[in-house]
Amino acid sequence: MRVPTAIAVTSADLVLPAPDRHTPPAAVLPPPGQLDLEGSLSRTAALLERHGHLVVLVPTWLPATALRRLHTVRAVLETDRIALLDIDLPPLATALLVRQLCQLSVCDFSPGVLASAARLLSHYIYAGALLGSVAKLDRVPVGLKAHAKSWASNAQFAVVANPVPYLVKLGSGSGGAHGGGTRGGGALPAGPEFATHLTFARGQLTSDWVVSELAPAWQVQGVMENPLPADSAAWWATPKLVEFAAGIPDLSVLYQLVASVRREECRWCGFELIGDRCGFCSAPLTAPSAPAVPARAASAAGSAQPLGPGTTAGAVARSRSRLR
Repeated sequence: MRVPTAIAVTSADLVLPAPDRHTPPAAVLPPPGQLDLEGSLSRTAALLERHGHLVVLVPTWLPATALRRLHTVRAVLETDRIALLDIDLPPLATALLVRQLCQLSVCDFSPGVLASAARLLSHYIYAGALLGSVAKLDRVPVGLKAHAKSWASNAQFAVVANPVPYLVKLGSGSGGAHGGGTRGGGALPAGPEFATHLTFARGQLTSDWVVSELAPAWQVQGVMENPLPADSAAWWATPKLVEFAAGIPDLSVLYQLVASVRREECRWCGFELIGDRCGFCSAPLTAPSAPAVPARAASAAGSAQPLGPGTTAGAVARSRSRLR
């Protein structure tokens, strides 16, 4: 029986519940404060022994000591079978991407394709938060007026960080401190043009806006609440938040999205890849055909052919093929 490539994260709160019994859970590689070097080496070696290859999602907010530990473990084990992927997404969106890769890990993709698929899939995740203040937010451009309005009592801001930054102050009727009501002074952020499920997590902000207004406006097919990741308050620069992330839930659509992209071979390490960079050695694709079209389209923050709300696996394949 083939054992899927292992997907790993650096914190247990980046592991969302599996959508079905076929999706394996992500492995957790604890930081130095929770596990010593010998323990990290033993755990990582065991994962490689069982799975053959390991794809680790490394968030940009990871402390330097934890990042050094990952590189040290890979160097000591002298292996090219560990991919360390830099992920620049908010915490809850990172967890959603982890779950999508776990879903795809049971498919017939090679480790190299699975690793490089993370960049492609990240452009189809809509990540944001309802914030009580943007005074210290530096992840999304914040104008002077928004900074000033942050000092108003009961201020609330709808912020989207991915795929395109967006910020608007909501009116007093947008949920307030108790939820409910109608949209006030700001327009809702534009949502995905393809079928998604919405995951949200509550911080210290009491509001039902995400469920009562955003979810219907985005026409999501399902809503799930999850505990707030430990790093969310720091990422969004305030504990007064409700974080949300919308992504493609259907494995068949995810599969067709990745399978429809032209595959190349890394000239440095020999792994298969999609896009313009190898997930295992980070070497850029230098072949004349580089970069693959979806990577170019994704770099424009979703400017590729939109996936309609009723998108099917076949429709995704046709959409991607038209871009070549």
